[in-house]
Amino acid sequence: MKNLKEFKPLIKLVKKDIKRIIFASAIIFLSGICEIFTGYLNGRVVEAITNLEIKKALIFLAIYFVLELTIDGIVLQKANSVLYKEESKLTRKLGFETYKKALDLPAVAYEKTSSGEIINRITNDADTLSFAFGRLLRMISSLVASFIIIIYVFANSWVVGIEILLIVLILLLIIRKYNPLLKGIHKERKVEQDKFTSLTNESIRGIREIKTLGIKKNLINNITGIIKNIYKKSEEEIDIQKSFDIKTKLLRTILECTVFATCLILLYYHKTSLTFFVAMTYYVYRYTWLIDEINDLTQTYQRVSVSISRVNDILENRLYQDQSFGTKEITNIKGVIEFKNVTFSYPEEENILNNFSVKFEPNKKIAVVGASGQGKSTLFNLITRIFDTNEGEILLDNINIKDLTEEELRKNISIIRQEPFVFNRTIKENFELIDKNITLNKIRESTKMAYLDDYINTLPKKYDTVLGEGGVNLSGGQKQRLSIARTLSKGSKIILFDEATSALDNSSQDYIKKTIDNLVKDHTIIIVAHRLSTIMDADIIYVVNKGQIVAEGIHKELLKTNNIYKNLYETESLNS
Repeated sequence: MKNLKEFKPLIKLVKKDIKRIIFASAIIFLSGICEIFTGYLNGRVVEAITNLEIKKALIFLAIYFVLELTIDGIVLQKANSVLYKEESKLTRKLGFETYKKALDLPAVAYEKTSSGEIINRITNDADTLSFAFGRLLRMISSLVASFIIIIYVFANSWVVGIEILLIVLILLLIIRKYNPLLKGIHKERKVEQDKFTSLTNESIRGIREIKTLGIKKNLINNITGIIKNIYKKSEEEIDIQKSFDIKTKLLRTILECTVFATCLILLYYHKTSLTFFVAMTYYVYRYTWLIDEINDLTQTYQRVSVSISRVNDILENRLYQDQSFGTKEITNIKGVIEFKNVTFSYPEEENILNNFSVKFEPNKKIAVVGASGQGKSTLFNLITRIFDTNEGEILLDNINIKDLTEEELRKNISIIRQEPFVFNRTIKENFELIDKNITLNKIRESTKMAYLDDYINTLPKKYDTVLGEGGVNLSGGQKQRLSIARTLSKGSKIILFDEATSALDNSSQDYIKKTIDNLVKDHTIIIVAHRLSTIMDADIIYVVNKGQIVAEGIHKELLKTNNIYKNLYETESLNS
């Protein structure tokens, strides 16, 4: 029953097309029933010819021809066509639903799960399930038809019926023995395949760094080791399958010889008819074919059982629960951000923030500084709910951010990161992902504010220039300016700058600084800065150390009153 429950998400996806699927399955089932009659008709034809009843033989041949042409031919092909379309549709639906759920996963999921594993669950595992879907339906129809044949066999000879049942029972016992072995191997191989996908993905995305660092040989050695492990698991699977195939081959041979011998003896002693004997030659072939199909299906099922579990981990929130959002919205937002007794730690790490409290007011240029690893960027991850607090709460205009709708939170708060993500689309499309109705004039207005418009106009295709994967065609500074421009086009009340100008030259930085100064008038601007020279004019500077605010004030005051800030400034001056 547990295994059947695993298929509930698939059933939900095909619910709308269930009538078409039932129709196709019914046709396939009907085709299976026709095969029963086919065997019987073959027997009647042979018996009629033996008795020189040519007219009767021709009638049975005509019936056989009609059944094969209509049911097994035209109608069955139509049914298979329907199932193939449903398989294709299911592939798209399943991949899409898994992709959507993957986007809903909390950030902690991506801290513990590799990108390769997530990608494989969305693509390979979803494809495996779709492929197996139609196959399972056909197999069920075959099994039902086979059951009906068993009834026919028992009606004519209980001895032959018992022989078939005994061999099928032995087959089921063999399958029961090998199923766990095959499933275990598939799971282990999936893990190695996840590693392979993750490493190849990282290698392609980081090809420039790989070349400049001279680590190509090390990466090749790493991926060679993974491939060897995949090959080893494949060999183990082949060995298990070989042992299984030998046993099923033996069973098939025993079935054929035993049934034929029994039928010959029965025919010799006039205990059965020639029709039954000929029909059994057909049915035995069917059962030996069925053994092969069960053998093949066993392999498919093991892949399916592993894949369905991996996909359901995402669809059914088994790995991690979706982030929950509230129902509240804000009218006439002011942009006040307040941390109240917040404690937070990343998975399996010590606390980054300890009973942290601070209030960020709007219409001010606010800076947060401190040594690396002291929790500066963590503040932004919590404000944007990339991660959630362990204790305490974060308020936006006196409303807990967990009580806001996701749309409300994302609309009002934007973050510009040190290493922004750029989509492999045109410059214009990078903006349209934020607002599909945005005009080119609005885009140009934003890029001008980010000191990027002049550069874009030098490009042959201007705003229709494709940026490449990860923005490979842009420099670090250009990516930062693009990120700033995208954020400005969004129109958020609260803008968070996380080392957002670190890759800019002095000229660009001065220009962006003027843009930020203009935004301060009606925005909440919070800047996490490593280069203190960029925030010396901030209205208020907070110094963070060991998850606490240890000092606050303006630049000149902090130089006199706080040693941590003074040391940071002096270290920067020496290195500049």
